[in-house]
Amino acid sequence: MTPRPFVLDVPEADLRDLDGRLAATRFAPDVDNEDSRYGVPTERLRELVGYWRDGFDWRAQERAINTLPMFVAEIDGLPIHYAHVRGKGPAPAPLVLSHGFPWTFWDFHRVIGPLTDPAAHGGDPADAFDVVVPSLPGFAFSSPLPRSGVSYLTAADLWVTLMTEVLGHDRFAAHGGDWGALVTAQLGHKHADRLLGIHLSSLVAFPSGWSSDRPWNLLQKAADAAAPEHRAAVVAWERLRVGHLVPQIVHPQTISHGLNDSPAGLLAWLTERRLAWMDHAQPEGEVFPPDFLITSAMLYWLTQSYPSAARFYYEAAAHPWRPAHDRTPVIQAPAGLSVFLDDNAPGARFDWLPAVYADIVHQAEHKVGGHFGAMERPDDVVADIRATFRGLR
Repeated sequence: MTPRPFVLDVPEADLRDLDGRLAATRFAPDVDNEDSRYGVPTERLRELVGYWRDGFDWRAQERAINTLPMFVAEIDGLPIHYAHVRGKGPAPAPLVLSHGFPWTFWDFHRVIGPLTDPAAHGGDPADAFDVVVPSLPGFAFSSPLPRSGVSYLTAADLWVTLMTEVLGHDRFAAHGGDWGALVTAQLGHKHADRLLGIHLSSLVAFPSGWSSDRPWNLLQKAADAAAPEHRAAVVAWERLRVGHLVPQIVHPQTISHGLNDSPAGLLAWLTERRLAWMDHAQPEGEVFPPDFLITSAMLYWLTQSYPSAARFYYEAAAHPWRPAHDRTPVIQAPAGLSVFLDDNAPGARFDWLPAVYADIVHQAEHKVGGHFGAMERPDDVVADIRATFRGLR
């Protein structure tokens, strides 16, 4: 499990191959779709692909990514890539940040500086963290996977080994959003003795969400439970968020044949998730500038990791959660929550959380911000992480 340094240096041949594929893109016919009702409009995709070919500078993005000290370690036979940035302060606490889909580890680049060096960002040096940002197994540089069956439950166990045996920490803090929130919740459930605490930017349905025999109806529960006056809004909210569930749970390999072959198709699929799940009270171009959208797609494309990332959904459904204990609350580690209202169904309530979910030591509700907390509202996420762990160090 000895980590080896990792430097991103994509061969020119891979970039030439990519450019040729982009040049040969056969764009889909598209009628009456100016409002994106049928998905990403062809004209929008044509513009992004044109910029990808003629304006996007991959080497500049590569240099930015390489400013992070990165490593790869083999843990339980799986390649685990991670960035490890040391904190600057009197006693930095170890903190692991876990991403989701269509995220990558690069989704955290806006929060790493403030978390590791708070004094340089107007904060208190006592709030410094040693930040570890792994790529989920099967995502980006934590690939290829040599076996199937790897899920968010696997990732939680891998993170304990990474943080304790590879990096030598007795206890550590954990934060996550999307899949990363499930990984982090599982850490707080199964491995609470190893944790200082957890912080979530996505309020995940843990542990029940992926224990259903029809998990593609995961979000229908919100509509069924909604008050009559909220139902239409809940259904509209749900409709924007479920398009990826069925194909990636039921037949991920089939859709992978198309998205692993077409960079334009991959960009469209990943970008739609971004734009559908963000809070549009914010300027889209500031939250997700074209350079970021394309860099995210590149990290999937260059590593051919979309197929294994898509299977994360299949594996979560195929390997339901099993409790490690029967204590209440189910998450035994102290917890902090950043509740971004746009990321939750209209009319959702949060007053029930302390009783059954976790021992909540900090909870903040944010009127602006959606599913991608670390990208959309990095200052809020940093402030809430600091507040959560200030009394837990």
